[in-house]
Amino acid sequence: MFSGIVTDVGRVRSVRGEGEARVAVDCAYDMDSIAVGVSIACAGVCLTVVDKGAQWFAVDVSGETLACTTLTDWRPDVPVNLERSLKVGDELGGHFVSGHVDGTAEVVKRTPEGASVRFEFSVADRLQRFIAAKGAIALDGVSLTVNDVDGAQFSVNVIPHTQNATTFKQTQPGQRVNVEVDMLARYLARLAAEE
Repeated sequence: MFSGIVTDVGRVRSVRGEGEARVAVDCAYDMDSIAVGVSIACAGVCLTVVDKGAQWFAVDVSGETLACTTLTDWRPDVPVNLERSLKVGDELGGHFVSGHVDGTAEVVKRTPEGASVRFEFSVADRLQRFIAAKGAIALDGVSLTVNDVDGAQFSVNVIPHTQNATTFKQTQPGQRVNVEVDMLARYLARLAAEE
């Protein structure tokens, strides 16, 4: 479980394999405090540390994860939002994020609004019913509030602190981001479908 508050921006060190992949990520974390087997959200995707060294860790990525996320776009030196899993008693500054990505969205527009930036996204039709104005959404692992929704398009504002602490500083139109819809919306939709 995560909160959507990014604690480091790492960089892809290497990607090996086809169909499935082993990805190594450079980071600023104290690797003595990270055990093999723990979960780290990488661009919002919950992945298990399978190897580590000084200032890097490696994860295995399944074919299913590659198929529904942006991880197929990863190459060496690509920046990656990172968040370590929550511990009991940690502050929950964002919202509950599972790291189970629902799909991707494409950046349609990037517009400065004062010091903030307004991003507009287009999402697959199957996800649009889970996205609500003023609701929570995780984009590349970042907990954000939806401004408004128009069909398959929605927008968020990213404040300067979040821009500087995440990959959103570099995110441009045409790029894809990982989307995790609000957990409550997902379960409410499932319950409504069963009635």
